[in-house]
Amino acid sequence: MGTEPSDGAKTRTITLPKELVRAIEARIEGSAFESPDAFVTFVLARLLEEPGAAGFSEEDERQLKERLRSLGYID
Repeated sequence: MGTEPSDGAKTRTITLPKELVRAIEARIEGSAFESPDAFVTFVLARLLEEPGAAGFSEEDERQLKERLRSLGYID
């Protein structure tokens, strides 16, 4: 993740793997989203506005761990 901006800006930088950004770009092609940034902001805002969201199912967690392992983030 990026560092907190010191100039009072209302945004900050988060680093994503290029592979993920390419997948987002492909997904938003022809949509109303102008950039991967806009899509990620929308998705995260929607995710966070769900009151009492249960989190990941066991299957979701297994798939996430498998994906992180394949990308070399975890052993």
